[in-house]
Amino acid sequence: PMLRVSHQDVLQVDYPALANDEGGPLSIIGNLPYYITSQILFALADASHSDSVRSATVTMQWEVGKRIVAPTRTKDYGILSVVFQLYADCNIHFKIPPTVFYPQPKVDSALIGLHFLGPSQLRARLAGVNPVNLRSVVTSTFQQRRKTVRNGLKPLALTVFGGDKERVKEFLDGAPCPLPRCVEEAREAGDKFALSQKLPDDWAKKRPEELTPGQFVEITRMLYGPNDGDGGGESQLNNKVWRKLKHGAN
Repeated sequence: PMLRVSHQDVLQVDYPALANDEGGPLSIIGNLPYYITSQILFALADASHSDSVRSATVTMQWEVGKRIVAPTRTKDYGILSVVFQLYADCNIHFKIPPTVFYPQPKVDSALIGLHFLGPSQLRARLAGVNPVNLRSVVTSTFQQRRKTVRNGLKPLALTVFGGDKERVKEFLDGAPCPLPRCVEEAREAGDKFALSQKLPDDWAKKRPEELTPGQFVEITRMLYGPNDGDGGGESQLNNKVWRKLKHGAN
């Protein structure tokens, strides 16, 4: 009597509306179709902006699961790593062999646990940075992951600064901004994420896989602002940041 079945295209689900109907944040459990795994996960990340999704316990291809939890300086570290290590506590619970499925896939699978931070803690990590701008920085660098961050970001910086090459050079040659006060306080309290947030002086010479999620936040702050050292107010958490525009109303 407590089960309600809603037949929908998973890519078009309005998670805030569904959470409202259910009276609170959702806990997602499922076996994700492997060919659209990333798009489903990005939709859940966006849904966490409004506290519509609390957690996800999902199966996916083993290789994708490794990317979510990958540390820096590894070949698996990429956009998925940055986004979900920023947005959630991530764990691979265990590997699942093909023999437990019918029909059997040709790859191993993994059970992944994502416990989303929620809007308050996410805003604290972003400290005034708009995640839309963060997406631009992360995608620009990882689209050219074999290049340095300097070369990957140059076209984006030219766009942001209206083609002003001097301002682009100042940005790419610039020293890191002071960390926002709230980040410094988190570091003093021993927060693991904040402790890895400070940029090295030679940040632009690094390759993207060498930078932590928190350091990408700081590069975004340098490029877009606010960079006044106190976090510049609350980050704007839009309904749709990582999800494709054609997927869902929210």
